Amino acid sequence: MKVTDILRVKGNTLFTVQPDQTLAEAVQTMAELDIGSLVVMEHGDVVGMLTFREVIAAVVAGGGSVGTRLVRSVMDDAPLTCTPETGVDEVRRMMLQRHARYMPVLDRRTLMGVISFYDVAKTVVDAQDFENRMLKAYIRDWPEKDSPAS
Repeated sequence: MKVTDILRVKGNTLFTVQPDQTLAEAVQTMAELDIGSLVVMEHGDVVGMLTFREVIAAVVAGGGSVGTRLVRSVMDDAPLTCTPETGVDEVRRMMLQRHARYMPVLDRRTLMGVISFYDVAKTVVDAQDFENRMLKAYIRDWPEKDSPAS
C-alpha cells in the first residue's frame, strides 16, 4: 500500500498558511477547522510545517500568549515529507523515527496533501481487518478432506 491510497480515501483538502502571517491567525484557523497542522507555503513552495507542537512551544515561550509572532518564527522549516509513491510501511517508520504526527506529500514540488499518523494507523488497521475477513472467509470455505478410499 502506498501514500496515494491514503490520499484517495482521505481526499485532497489542503489547509495552508503563509510564513508572514501572524501565529495568532494560524492558531485561529487551526481551532476553527479543528486541525492539528498547517502547511506553510511561500510562492507556491512548501517552506515549513506548523503543528500544535510548535504552537504550544511558542505559547510557553511567550508566557501564555503568542503575541505578535509570525508563523515563520516558530514553524518547522525542514518538515519530513514523502511522495505519493512512498510505501505506508516506510512512512510509518519515518514518522516514528522523527516523532512526526503530520507529513506533507509532495509530487516533486507540488503539494498533494498531508497525511497524519492517524491516517497511517487507520490504513494499516483497515488493511489488517480486510485481510482477516478474507482469511476467515477462506477458512470457512475450506474444502473438506476426501475420505480415504475403502
